[in-house]
Amino acid sequence: MWHLSRPGADRVGRFLAEQRALPLTYDAIGASNGGAAPAGFVLDHNRQRLGQGEAVFARAREDVRGWRMFPAPWTAIEPRAPIAEGEVVAVHVRAFGVWWLNAARIVYVIDEPRRFGFAYGTLPGHAERGEERFLVEWLGDDEVWYDLRAISQPRYWAARAARPLTRALQRRFARASKAAMARGA
Repeated sequence: MWHLSRPGADRVGRFLAEQRALPLTYDAIGASNGGAAPAGFVLDHNRQRLGQGEAVFARAREDVRGWRMFPAPWTAIEPRAPIAEGEVVAVHVRAFGVWWLNAARIVYVIDEPRRFGFAYGTLPGHAERGEERFLVEWLGDDEVWYDLRAISQPRYWAARAARPLTRALQRRFARASKAAMARGA
């Protein structure tokens, strides 16, 4: 759903209320957590080294909890929901002169001593179909990494028709998300 200006809180609230009870728009729930993409989906996998040590991992974990991997001012999450399975959020994206409002639900959470993250899946009010995982890992060699993994395919005719542009936008988001996480290090 697109708008000429960023939708206000009332509009977003109505949109989320409409989306909350709807099913996900794809069957491969959990596919962003490893392996190949399902048939017909594109897999994007991006990693960013954040630094070393427990303090870097703790900061990165808090950045993911706070949704700070969404680069402002052209993307935003509303509300900044707790990272918990079942939470529904609106993903704002400003592209091509308009604001796109997309709905997603958290489908799984990873909360381990040295790994933290989650994935959200698309709801009917999303231009794409698929799942995206946001993960920070503190590896055995003391390195801390941000890992962004997504499976997607266009859902609406406009996204299909503009596939080269939507793929460019997905690559832009990955670069900007990695940079946002790296700035927090």
